[in-house]
Amino acid sequence: MRTLGTRPLALLLLQAQGGAATDSDSSTAIVVLVARSSLVSKGVLLLLALLSIVSWSIILYKLWSFRRSARQSATFLDVFRRSNKFSEVQAVCRSLGDSPLVGLFQSGYAELTAQLRQTAPPESAPAGSHPRAPAARPTLKSLPAVDRALMRASTVEVNKLERRVGFLATTASIAPFVGLFGTVWGIMVAFQGIAATGSTNLGVVAPGIADALVTTAAGLFAAIPAVYFYNLLTQRVKMFASEMDDFAMEFLNIAERNFT
Repeated sequence: MRTLGTRPLALLLLQAQGGAATDSDSSTAIVVLVARSSLVSKGVLLLLALLSIVSWSIILYKLWSFRRSARQSATFLDVFRRSNKFSEVQAVCRSLGDSPLVGLFQSGYAELTAQLRQTAPPESAPAGSHPRAPAARPTLKSLPAVDRALMRASTVEVNKLERRVGFLATTASIAPFVGLFGTVWGIMVAFQGIAATGSTNLGVVAPGIADALVTTAAGLFAAIPAVYFYNLLTQRVKMFASEMDDFAMEFLNIAERNFT
């Protein structure tokens, strides 16, 4: 009875060890499968690998860049709202150049300064004239011109934020179709093997079907992260654009209150 009781346990242990060995060798099997795949399948996998590498490079760079821009924008807004003069804000712009609000402020400040210089009163009166009256406060000639300058700067900054993000949409669109091309090619290879041997044995159709499944998985591996992070980064760009719109209105309110 003891011998009969221990024999099934020994068989289960042997099966478990065999399963563990199979799991540990799965990665090696995939590498061997790719190495034995057809030239077309290797080309498809290489193209998908390049798309994935470039996509992840853009994703990581944009996440770092947007985090830095958000941090500098918060610092810039704090300085802007605590300062009493635009010249004080201008002095810190160089150290916060990654914030899109800085480009917006500099464009509006340049237009504001140009208009105020045109309306500034003369500094001295000619000899023999009556005593000069107190200098009038400089005023803006056109507040809509400042608004247009802010709108142009906002468009430029949004274009900077969106740079390279479109590649993720391209990858998300074409990667599944590239993988599908590899899938169709692998199935064609499998059918050619059947036609050449006249047999549907697994050893005949397995290489082509394996190529088809590997390219399908590679296409999804490249496309799914690209879709997710494209939507995420696009949403972040919209948040930056909304923040720039709010800042433009705040800048215009200050300009209207002090220079009109």
